[in-house]
Amino acid sequence: QVQVVESGGGLVQPGGSLRLSCAVSGDIFRIGLMGWFRQAPGHEREEVARITDGLMADYADFVKGRFTISRDNSQYMMFLQMDSLKPEDTATYYCRVKLSPGWWSESDYWGQGTQVTVSS
Repeated sequence: QVQVVESGGGLVQPGGSLRLSCAVSGDIFRIGLMGWFRQAPGHEREEVARITDGLMADYADFVKGRFTISRDNSQYMMFLQMDSLKPEDTATYYCRVKLSPGWWSESDYWGQGTQVTVSS
């Protein structure tokens, strides 16, 4: 079994910061690509950032310069440091994990999500 659990969401004012965590446990040999996605009500799920097992990161344009993705391969953890938050960042944030080589596929694992609300 593989478990993926996000944490760190909450309510924050515009311009504030949050740090999300994703913990992976279970039958793991090596984690490949990891990433953060988000989904707001009435919107499709969208990719926020991804990071390879070689620690190369890529970001969606709408978070560049504000969010930082990182991972600790020895701890099976991934993080998303979110700074300068905007109301439009409000969404449920999900962790996506691959246990095989390559890019995103239907066999990836997902967490249940953590809610981020940016409001005055």
